[in-house]
Amino acid sequence: MAIGQAWVHLRLCRECGHVGCCDQSIGRHATGHFLQTGHPVMEGYDPPEGWGWCYVDEIMVDLPDQTEQVGPIPHFY
Repeated sequence: MAIGQAWVHLRLCRECGHVGCCDQSIGRHATGHFLQTGHPVMEGYDPPEGWGWCYVDEIMVDLPDQTEQVGPIPHFY
């Protein structure tokens, strides 16, 4: 949002809480975060969807302990 790019969906890093946009978004910030940090699992976060993506194994994973969403998440698509 700070750089003015539109995003399609948000992803939340399960290791540190970084929020980045999905690969359908221009910035692909969630993937960029993985490439910089090696943090392997991003959670679907807008709203919390109960699944995640493991970049290491390249598979979807179930996340029954999804992160609670605090406040509304605006939509930019």
